[in-house]
Amino acid sequence: MTGLLVVTAVPAEAEAIRAGLAVSTAPAPPDGTVPPDVTVLPVGVGPAVAGAATARLLALAEAAGRPYRAVVSAGIAGGFAGRVAVGGTVLADRSVAADLGAESPAGFIPVEDLGMPPELLGGGRTVLADPALLARLRAALPGATVGTVLTVSTVTGTAASTAALAERHPDAVAEAMEGYGVGVAAAQAGVPFAELRTVSNPIGPRDRSAWRMREAFAALTAAAAALH
Repeated sequence: MTGLLVVTAVPAEAEAIRAGLAVSTAPAPPDGTVPPDVTVLPVGVGPAVAGAATARLLALAEAAGRPYRAVVSAGIAGGFAGRVAVGGTVLADRSVAADLGAESPAGFIPVEDLGMPPELLGGGRTVLADPALLARLRAALPGATVGTVLTVSTVTGTAASTAALAERHPDAVAEAMEGYGVGVAAAQAGVPFAELRTVSNPIGPRDRSAWRMREAFAALTAAAAALH
């Protein structure tokens, strides 16, 4: 995929993706770089910094006369038990800002239901994956689970909050912290967007012993290797 910008939260995710992209080339570049016209960069944790950094990268590329053709937010994530397995790969058909709104005695109120003018909401809490880009990713990764990926600023860590989130988003398969921010940056720049995640742990009560980081990073490398 030429002209592709892949952004991750942390360097370890970027390294896993670069490793997969490097082995996908034939022959592999002698210096171990990724294929031509593919840029892989860590942009930070959370929707705000990831969105701002991605917007800067897109603007700089456009100003230099070498605009990116697509943006993929990639990395590891938590997965909803029963919807995707630990070690599995997820493709988002939409990235949703799951905690953008307000609490109330009756439960969570999405930001679009708070009476704000539509022009202040941009695309609302949802950024849809570009259909053509998603189709290409699905063809490259036929075993991936496709569904909503939630973007949160606070990782879900209790049984009660997990149940509430799953009920509000019955089509959600995973949660991460950057996709929505990256998606908004891409939408503002008019660049196709998608989100790719591999699952390191089930969403629920915080239990580090249940995390399978090695498996998730290996899956991320394998997914990247298929994107040639």
